[in-house]
Amino acid sequence: MIGSYVAVGDSFTEGVGDLGPDGAFVGWADRFAVLLADRRPEGDFDYTNLAVRGKLLDQIVEDQLTRAKELAPDLVSFCAGGNDIIRPGTDPDEVAERFERAVADLTSVVGTVLVTTGFDTRGVPVLKHMRGKIATYNLHIRSIADRYGCPVLDLWSLRTIQDRRAWDGDRLHLSPEGHTRVALRAGQVLGLEVPADPDQPWPPLPPRGTLEMRRDNIHWAREYLVPWIGRRLRGESSGDRVVAKGSLSPDDIKMRIEPVA
Repeated sequence: MIGSYVAVGDSFTEGVGDLGPDGAFVGWADRFAVLLADRRPEGDFDYTNLAVRGKLLDQIVEDQLTRAKELAPDLVSFCAGGNDIIRPGTDPDEVAERFERAVADLTSVVGTVLVTTGFDTRGVPVLKHMRGKIATYNLHIRSIADRYGCPVLDLWSLRTIQDRRAWDGDRLHLSPEGHTRVALRAGQVLGLEVPADPDQPWPPLPPRGTLEMRRDNIHWAREYLVPWIGRRLRGESSGDRVVAKGSLSPDDIKMRIEPVA
């Protein structure tokens, strides 16, 4: 019976790609908070989302984990390091060492720390070449989870989010349906009865021709890849002027996700 939950992380936990009807992002963590709140008496659940897109591991530790420890909730979901791993020249072993120090510090204060692996990027342009680094980092996260008794939200093994319908147009963030499936899997990891199966197969799609796929790739490169590279070269982050959502009411989240559920 988890009575309080704090989500920390980057764009994945902020909910980028899962746009609500009011123009603000929802995301798997907000949806997961609703699943947790439904198991408590009405009004007896506290939820705070501190995640901000584009943040690196050390920034998350300094800005978000400090606040999470102050709140001392029953549960913290900790997803970090992905933005570090995809940067050229980073060492997944070294990033994992810093991640472990953060987990050790966090578990001394928080009841349960849910850690998250990275996605399998074999079908993602550009990122598929970093698949080995991501897999190495994932193995470290699992080892750290074993040492500190943390449940693991394993995104690599969630095969249904490898479908293109689980992803936003930028191919870097999940769609509303993708976020929903991750929230359901998070519930399963904590032993909750969830309202749907995250592994449920997608309806079949008509085959796509080579010309159509090439046209989509060109559009993606122009709209998303080039701006992303530009930010890297300028030393900018997509989260430079973004403020975390903060404390959220599960009832308000329910009202926002109904039109896109």
